[in-house]
Amino acid sequence: MNLNIKAMAIAFGLVWGISLFVITWFIILLEGSSDTTTFIGKFYIGYSLTPVGSLIGLMWGIIDGAIGGVMFGWLYNRFNN
Repeated sequence: MNLNIKAMAIAFGLVWGISLFVITWFIILLEGSSDTTTFIGKFYIGYSLTPVGSLIGLMWGIIDGAIGGVMFGWLYNRFNN
């Protein structure tokens, strides 16, 4: 059985993007906004622990997760045959 690569890309992208968005808001609610560079901010340009940074992280997360989903689905289909 082969995986649908487009569905994997959408699913992985949404899960990673929304997770990063929710985690960012959770940190903002607990500790407040901060413009200090985080570990993820070193890779995702524009990401910070701010409301605007959470939206930027959401967009980067969707793109990054979609790429990971495509790679996972392709590898799974490649080795499954």
